[in-house]
Parts: sequence; structure tokens; C-alpha cells
Amino acid sequence: MAGGITETGEPYSAFVGLVYMFNLIVGTGALTMPKAFATAGWVVSLALISFLGFMSYMTTTFVIEAMAAANAQLRWKRREQEEIDDSDSNSEYSDDDVMGRGRSEPETKPILSVQRSGGHVDHFDIVERVEMGQMASMFFNKVGVNMFYICIIVYLYGDLAIYAAAVPISLMEVACGNHSCSAGSVKYNDTDPCWGSVTRKDAYRVFLSVFTLLLGPFTFFNAQKTKYLQILTSLMRWIAFTMMIILALIRIGKGTGEGHPPVASLSGVPNLFGVCVYSFMCQHSLPSLVTPISEKKHVGTLVLADYTLILGFYVLLSFTAIFCFDSTLLHDMYTLNFTDNCNVLDIPFLRYFLGLFPVFTISTNFPIIAVTLRNNWKTLFHRDGGTYPWVVDRIVFPLITLVPPIAVAFCTHNLESLVGITGSYAGTGIQYIIPALLVYYGRRHLEPVMGRDAINKHRSPFRHTFWVWFVVLWAVFCLMFVTANIILTDTKK
Repeated sequence: MAGGITETGEPYSAFVGLVYMFNLIVGTGALTMPKAFATAGWVVSLALISFLGFMSYMTTTFVIEAMAAANAQLRWKRREQEEIDDSDSNSEYSDDDVMGRGRSEPETKPILSVQRSGGHVDHFDIVERVEMGQMASMFFNKVGVNMFYICIIVYLYGDLAIYAAAVPISLMEVACGNHSCSAGSVKYNDTDPCWGSVTRKDAYRVFLSVFTLLLGPFTFFNAQKTKYLQILTSLMRWIAFTMMIILALIRIGKGTGEGHPPVASLSGVPNLFGVCVYSFMCQHSLPSLVTPISEKKHVGTLVLADYTLILGFYVLLSFTAIFCFDSTLLHDMYTLNFTDNCNVLDIPFLRYFLGLFPVFTISTNFPIIAVTLRNNWKTLFHRDGGTYPWVVDRIVFPLITLVPPIAVAFCTHNLESLVGITGSYAGTGIQYIIPALLVYYGRRHLEPVMGRDAINKHRSPFRHTFWVWFVVLWAVFCLMFVTANIILTDTKK
């Protein structure tokens, strides 16, 4: 859930934090990146993904600074409450003393001047896990808080639609694809037969129905991903990614690669933008990742190292893909290129493993995201002191969570477009606009309380206000560019 202060969780080292962040960022988006690279051209793709990686790193440092500011504000409010309690307990002795104390220690007195007398306390230590929704409540007005929840709800809907389409696509390709090694790579159409008179599109919808019936009910309950399940899915993911990179490199090294991607194709840029934004998404989960790190002194270096590694990984995965496979034959889900091309991989078990691995990893995430979305809906409409009727709480909220993404997945299984649109719109809000506004208003809230001399040890390297407005303007420009491209593309059809 995006809101609320939660427990810190079991502490872990900075290195483990680096691994967790890597696993969080590198997910389904990475599998749609090769086709986006092939469509936009390799030079344009390299330049854009490098710039977007830098922008995502900047806003990640904004969120970490805002987390530290939120922790400082919570400490200040706690101290203020303690002073009120002390005043109440001393009032029975002397009303004059209380009046004197009120005159000498006004509420707006900077917190640092009070605490200096009693040992060193770093108010910007990140010790409480303050989720983005709680930070929005602390630093935004009511309209801003509602806009935050609407943005994250739209993003989670996109997430669920992507997951709901990705699993049936993988099952359809494995069930209906070519596994005989006799025909090599083939580009299939939705109307091609799968089993007798059953077309591939019909098979996709059958698998989507089964997926909904099996995983949909979890939306009505609480689901939690266990530590061992997380380890298993992470292991499967890295085995699959490593296999794909090595197999593509071997084919390219033998000189049998079929890829001849264009240098630049501007028509593919808007979709590549959305895919890249989606693939660098982690800002909404940073409180859960950063807070448990036991030694946060070098957390800034940790984040920079992570983004450098992830950028290198994305470039390696995508470049090996676009030079190994013919661009016209690249699937929306990159793993599927290894299931029907025996020139690349001729071991049946491994071909099935790569084809089905998204099914296992995505299926474990779907209930978690669904429950998170359901809880955000509840938070958006919650009023202090109010409770929901049983029917609304247990039936209505789960249904409005589950039905829209499944309906979208029934209408389209174009994963590249789903990822692109989700990243371009809701992703832009979560990755750019919300972090920039959180750090801006967080600084404004704390200055009169903490004093101008207070130094946030977790402050972003991009501390000048120029960077905040640069991010906001960049986000607005991107939204306008993507929207204009969609309109112009539809007009030409």
C-alpha cells in the first residue's frame, strides 16, 4: 500500500539493499525493451535510455531526501507533543511557571536549538518507514494527496493489465508455437489456428480466463510474498536473463545473427520512452528498500552503483537481442524468441523454461499488486472515523480492482503498447512529478521548523531548486510529446 507508516522490517546490509533494488527494478519491463530498441533504432535507444536512467536516478535521490525530511518532521512533532505533556504535568505546581515557559519557548523555535543541549541527535536519520502516501499527506494539501493516489492507482491498473496479458501470451506461444525445430522463427497472426478450429486469439482468451479464475480470488483476501518465494523467483529470473544474453552472444559471435536494426527511427521514440520509464520504476517502493538498510552512510553511492549496473544490463540485454534476431520477428515478450527458434536454442527443456518463466514470476506478483491497488482505493475514499460496509469492503473494492485490467487484457495483448502507455502517463507522474514535488515541499515545510542551519545528510546531490523544476518541465514536455504522437498516429490511420 502506498500510504501509512509501517514497521521498518528486518535490517540488512547495504550490499543486500543493492541486490533488492536491482531485483525490484529489473522485471517485466526489461523483457519488452528489446523490441522497443529495435523499433526506435540503436543510437536513439542508447541515448534515450542513458538520459532516462539519469533522470530516474535524480528523482530517486529526491525521494530519499524526502524520506529523511519526513523522519525529521515526525521527530519534531513527537518532541512537541512531549513538551505539551510535560507542561500539563507541571501545571499543578505553578501556572506562572507554565506562562513563563510559554513565553520563552515558542512553538516555532527551531528543533536543533532545543536539542543541542542534550547530546547529538541526527533528526534526519531514516529509522521509520514512511511510505510515499504518508509523505504526500505530510507535505501536500488535500488536492495533492488525492492526485497522488489517483496517479498510483492508474499506474497499478497498468501494472495489472500488463501482468494479465503477459502470462496468457506466454502460455499461448508455448501451446501454439512451433517446437519442432523444422521451420525456425515464424511470425504468427492471431487468426492462425492453434488447436484445430481454435485460433491463437481464442487460446489466449482461454488462458486469460483460467488465469483470472485462479489468481483473481486472491484480490478478495490478503496476499503476501514470502521471503523464500522471492528468492525462488529472483533465482529463476537471473537464470533466464543470463541464458538469453549468453545464447544471443554465442549466435552473434558465430556470425549467424540476423539483426540489422536501424540507427534511428523517431516513430518508435514515444513507445521507447514509456518502456524505459516503466523499466526504471522503483520510486514508489524506496521506503521499503532503503529504511531497513543498517548502515545508510553510503546509500547515495549504493543507488548510483545500482543505476549504473541496471543501465549496463539493459543495454547488454537489448543490444544482444536486436543484433541476434531479425527486428521484424522480435516478440513483445523477448523470452518467446527462444521458444520457436532452434538455431539459437535446441534443447527442448530450456526452450520451455524460457517460454514459461514469466508465467511463474509474474503469477506470484499479480496478487500482491492487486491487494496493493485495492488498499489504495480504500485509502483514497477513507474518512476519519468511518468504516466501510461489508459489501463495499469485501466485494466492491476487489471487483473495481480486478475487472478493469482483465477487461483491458481481453481487448488487447499488445504488451509493448501497454507498457509504453503505463510508463508514459502514470509512470511519468510517479517517477518524475511526485518525487520532485515531495522534495520541494518537504524542504519548505522543514525550514521554519529545523532552521536554516540544519543539514539533511541524505539530501540529493541535485539540491538546487533548478533541478526540481527541470524534472517537472521535462515530465510535462514528455506527456505533451507522447499525447501528440498518439493523436497524430491515430489521425494517419
